[in-house]
Amino acid sequence: MDDGWSRDRFRAAHVARLATVDGSGRPHVVPIVFVLIGDGLFTVVDLKPKTDVGGGARLRRLDNIRANPAVSVLVDHYADDWQRLWWARADGSARVIDTADAEAAEPMRALTRRYPQYQAEPPPGPMIAIEVQRWSGWAASDAAADA
Repeated sequence: MDDGWSRDRFRAAHVARLATVDGSGRPHVVPIVFVLIGDGLFTVVDLKPKTDVGGGARLRRLDNIRANPAVSVLVDHYADDWQRLWWARADGSARVIDTADAEAAEPMRALTRRYPQYQAEPPPGPMIAIEVQRWSGWAASDAAADA
């Protein structure tokens, strides 16, 4: 699948899986909500309880990105009819930014528009900014690719 197809799948998806790797090469995958702006993916730490390292700025995904910025983000569609299966992946370089930084303003507005839950409870952050360097994808059939 071409880059445009994969970007379109990301624009339509509301949840993705973020894969990071710690300094020793151990993978860590978590579901995220996100927004796509150009070739940038943005996600923010919200107020839901976190347990992977104690919450807030001490999340494993944030520590992993600080140690190794290489990440992958995956969106997919499953159906019992396997001819309708597809996935799209964005590989890139991530960094952690403070939601008070000026560069976080536009992504935060976009996240709030996309996820109404953030209007009632704005996420405190921090934010993860991913510069996508490679788009890829796969579809089981032409029908899945067109879905």
